[in-house]
Amino acid sequence: MWRLLAAGCVAMVMAAAAQAQAQAPRKVVAQQVSASAWFVQGDAAVGSAANRNFISNAGFVVTPAGVVVIDALGSPQLARELLEEIAKITTQPVTHVIVTHYHADHIYGLQEFRKRGARILAHRGSLEYIHSDTATSRLRASRVDLAPWIDEQTELVVPDQWVEGASELAVGGQRLLLQPVGPAHTPEDLVVFLPSERVLFAGDMVFRGRIPFVGQADSRQWIAALDTLLKMEPRVVVPGHGGLSTEARVDLQLTRDYLAFLREAMGSAAREMEPFDDAYARVDWSRFEHLPLFRAANRMNAYNTYLLMERQVR
Repeated sequence: MWRLLAAGCVAMVMAAAAQAQAQAPRKVVAQQVSASAWFVQGDAAVGSAANRNFISNAGFVVTPAGVVVIDALGSPQLARELLEEIAKITTQPVTHVIVTHYHADHIYGLQEFRKRGARILAHRGSLEYIHSDTATSRLRASRVDLAPWIDEQTELVVPDQWVEGASELAVGGQRLLLQPVGPAHTPEDLVVFLPSERVLFAGDMVFRGRIPFVGQADSRQWIAALDTLLKMEPRVVVPGHGGLSTEARVDLQLTRDYLAFLREAMGSAAREMEPFDDAYARVDWSRFEHLPLFRAANRMNAYNTYLLMERQVR
């Protein structure tokens, strides 16, 4: 009998351990992309207190004169952990942070880099969002929904330098090309290309292995921007969400195909003045419904695209 009880206890302990491990938040761990470039990968999930809002990726390029970071993650704590990972790789300080776009999961860590003297760059198109009621209300809600990771000390950081057109940042002999590609996912979309190693930090222009978040995006411009990225012929793409892409054309094409499918399906409904609920139920989503976050994001994506197509087909 005692053997059965002992075995039962062991099974319970193992099950509890497995459950705890499954629920443990993802760690910020740097993965090497190329000789000079690294990235950290967030969860394929909606931001929550449980996952610490670690749902997006960030990258960095190490040079002999400093480190350039691309995006700052979704909380000050995550940014501190990213800085710890960088310190394991180099003693060089972070000199610059480039923001690909001003969505909460990419920017709430910015203040930690500013405290350490980093210069923050972003496209001027983000200025309207930074001073908007939407940004203020989003931060207020995050202090509740994402507590304790987002709190009263978390703030929106205004960049030190605006990017208004294609430009170049040179640090320690490395050239980084900064290319505005918006309005697409956001009005201020900016990608960063490391030409010496053909690494593209694509921000949320590319979602890999999950449904994109379309929001209020201009999907027509987004598709055109993806064509621009394909012409860069990157060897590796660090997406805003999902794993590293070593098949750049395939993964850029997946995002492009999803957006094109949304526009075709919802455009047809808008032209025929078909009610959205009827149109959504009619569409065959089987090509994409296996992707993570399909249930969480697809209906909203379709609705926003429906409204966009109503305006564009008139």
